[in-house]
Amino acid sequence: MLFAEKPKAILECLLFATAMPLSIDEIASVLELSLEEAEELLFQLMREYNDSDRGLQITLLAEGYQMGTKPQYAPYLEKICRPRSNPLSKPALETLAIIAYRQPITRTEIEAIRGVRVEHLLSTLIERDLIKEIGRKEGPGRPILYGTTSEFLIYLGLKSLEDLPPLDKQQDGIR
Repeated sequence: MLFAEKPKAILECLLFATAMPLSIDEIASVLELSLEEAEELLFQLMREYNDSDRGLQITLLAEGYQMGTKPQYAPYLEKICRPRSNPLSKPALETLAIIAYRQPITRTEIEAIRGVRVEHLLSTLIERDLIKEIGRKEGPGRPILYGTTSEFLIYLGLKSLEDLPPLDKQQDGIR
């Protein structure tokens, strides 16, 4: 290993400096460790952050690990951090929710649920890398199927789609 003297410090730097979650494979490769060694090092660092009064934590997001702030300190961050300059509109969020819960899904199926055209909303969500084309449906015209991306999971702070909250009976039209 190149950096035998401080692998945990290097891992901490990597997690702090990268904008996207790092997979265990990436961590092992950079640190020149086996997957098991990288995982053990990562879990040691995670325990240190979780067992202390630090304001940061390491979380699993979209099948990768990322350093971020602990949720209980959000009110303080909100005082100085500006909200996203261009948040998603309510119709875009509704469309994104339909895709998240019903994927793979076609534009026509989304429009049947929402009751309005969604071409522009789909373009916006693709532009933001929250959804992508994941194939084509068998049948006439072979329409495009849409699904969510890893960026979607990161945007919502989820590990996987299984972490989506369950829908109640009144919202079951999305399913």
